[in-house]
Amino acid sequence: MKQTWLKKKDNLWILFNGSEYVVGLTNEAQEELGDITFADLPSVGQEVFQGDALLEVEAEKAVSEFSSPLTGVISSINEKIDDDITVLNDSDEMNAWVMSFKNVSKEEFQAL
Repeated sequence: MKQTWLKKKDNLWILFNGSEYVVGLTNEAQEELGDITFADLPSVGQEVFQGDALLEVEAEKAVSEFSSPLTGVISSINEKIDDDITVLNDSDEMNAWVMSFKNVSKEEFQAL
């Protein structure tokens, strides 16, 4: 994945890869939560507004809800999560990506 812009907000990382805005869990979030056992994800095609509830994860230490860092449309979900939730515990943050957005304002991303 070509890394063009990377920002972090509220224990999520946001990467603009040149076409989409990819969102994942930071190592700090992973450490605070412990091993993640379940994730409630939005649907592809769902419109999300900045500040809306985006993602809820259950883990050994806590259940946490993450707010959307961006306004846009969910363009993809990491399909590996359905097969093996432990991908969200990967120490390489880029492997712990959760979803990507399209139709995002560049100004909103730059303001993060």
